[in-house]
Amino acid sequence: MDHLPLFRQKQIFARENIQIPSSTIEGWTKQALEKLEPLYEQLIFDTSAQGYLQVDETPIKVLDSDKKGAAHQGYYWVYHAPLEGIVLFDYSPTRGGIAAAPMLGNFKGYQQTDGYAVYDKYAKKKEITHLACWAHARREFEKALDNDKPRAEKALLMIQKLYALERKAKQDNLTAEQIKKLRLQESLPVINEMGKWIFEEIKATLPKSQIGKAMSYAYDRWDALSAYLYDENLLIDNNLVENAIRPVALGRKNYLFAGSHHVNKP
Repeated sequence: MDHLPLFRQKQIFARENIQIPSSTIEGWTKQALEKLEPLYEQLIFDTSAQGYLQVDETPIKVLDSDKKGAAHQGYYWVYHAPLEGIVLFDYSPTRGGIAAAPMLGNFKGYQQTDGYAVYDKYAKKKEITHLACWAHARREFEKALDNDKPRAEKALLMIQKLYALERKAKQDNLTAEQIKKLRLQESLPVINEMGKWIFEEIKATLPKSQIGKAMSYAYDRWDALSAYLYDENLLIDNNLVENAIRPVALGRKNYLFAGSHHVNKP
């Protein structure tokens, strides 16, 4: 949980006058991971069996055995099942679509992601309902505040209304049926209003401007951004899977890189 590299743990023991050889502490770690492997395999099974997954990926530097002193850019693919609170980290040397195939290749249900193009391939399957992330759409409009403040603020205010309704549902402990009713009665009109506004405004907006990019990001994913209205259990954004990734950022600062591709695998 503290993401301490073994070298640093060895130094901590040494300060307490407990001398542990590197080979010993590395051996302990390997043995522990071997014991945990069946649990990891069960976690893969449980995660892939879920009907609603949020997916994201994050980089990790890995030493390249073929190039002395060089590091390869590997990736943790992270799968979060909001209904059960399950989180799975799956390492791959690549960010290509093939890395997600073991988990998403046969997946059926709701798949919520950011705008990374690899996910679109899986989202097109008839067994998949693709959900986009309003937090990512909002970030694009936030970037546009310096480019076109009036229109960026208008979009952000409409997105703010959607989030206010989600907070209301949570604070009032609404039932599933009440959440669905609230979204259809109050969220849907906001989404429809914003959709019509973007449809008209984008015609007279430079595509390469930041406000143009923000509008295009939302416009291209409008169905997926609206899809959370289908089911009261669905979330408005992908923030929970991003939160699950945050501790890895601490690890990247502590251990700088992993020793090999193998040590990242279960």
